[in-house]
Amino acid sequence: MSLKNKAEEDDGKENMAAWLVAVETLRIQPYTLPILGPHDVKVRMKAVGICGSDVHHFKHMRCANFVVKKPMVIGHECAGVIEEVGSQVTSLAIGDHVALEPGISCGRCNSCRVGRYNLCPEMKFFGSPPTNGSLATQVVHPANLCFKLPDNVSLEEGAMCEPLSVGIHACRRSNIGPETKVLIMGAGPIGLVTMLAARAFGAPKIVMVDIDECRLSFAKKLGADGTILASTKIENVQDELTQIQNAMGACIDVSFDCVGLDKTMTTALNATRSGGKVCLVGLGQSQMSIPLTPAAAREVDVIGIFRYRNTWPLCIDFLRTGKIDVKPLITHRFSFSQQDVEKAFETSSRGGNAIKVMFNL
Repeated sequence: MSLKNKAEEDDGKENMAAWLVAVETLRIQPYTLPILGPHDVKVRMKAVGICGSDVHHFKHMRCANFVVKKPMVIGHECAGVIEEVGSQVTSLAIGDHVALEPGISCGRCNSCRVGRYNLCPEMKFFGSPPTNGSLATQVVHPANLCFKLPDNVSLEEGAMCEPLSVGIHACRRSNIGPETKVLIMGAGPIGLVTMLAARAFGAPKIVMVDIDECRLSFAKKLGADGTILASTKIENVQDELTQIQNAMGACIDVSFDCVGLDKTMTTALNATRSGGKVCLVGLGQSQMSIPLTPAAAREVDVIGIFRYRNTWPLCIDFLRTGKIDVKPLITHRFSFSQQDVEKAFETSSRGGNAIKVMFNL
């Protein structure tokens, strides 16, 4: 059967999606897709990962200021196969394997006009209320936000472009290069992709800090030069700073806080050399009490990131050339069934040895 005939046959089947309907309640139910516009493509989802924000929505019906007020299709880390193209689409064809950038910006506001479209106040982002996500049989998405994958990059790796983009954007914002000594607070999925990105950007030495021995062991296997087991107690910061300095054996140029708590940010600010940078990536607390004045007196720059922009081509190139290998991060796989969707979110919620939980549709 030709791809065209296969697409026509599947058009007759009902599209299904994982809907978040209440706290810790997901149901696979029908999902009517928007009409395919001239610049859109229809994509059959093949790989969808679970992000920490998905887990927050699942457990609390909110993530930061984004509140789920009505049933919503969840998910945004995704890749699939093109099944239909809009009348004006020339860059993609039926059968192409693509990774999807999940946010659609307005293109008109000041942020969009100056190229910082990730800060668009009208951003429509997969699986961020009120926009439906991508844990579905099929989705419709703008063609310019679907990036063709080379033959040697799998669909699972394509789905990993989304979390990897966070690390790449953080490294770009921090100007990571071959002389940058890097500290990373937090060895969860985002801390780990930030480590991989920093290494690809040339960072010669990277030290990771976490409260979980299992995750630090994983970071070591992925290539961390040093790991520090920390506590949750703020009074232990000074002792841990000594351990961090000993592990680095040099001044720390850039620290990434991939957690976002009083303690992790305090550690990052104190560990970073005068004139260095601290990049806040994690958003664990909406408000913090941190020693900002002493850091400012040492001209430590504090920068933040929100998602990413213009990262997919570089992600794909890093994967294609083998500069970054995200495959070891995928620790658990599930199918797209009611039972497996529930199991997958339970597994991701527990953390521990679950780094990236992936659906194969």
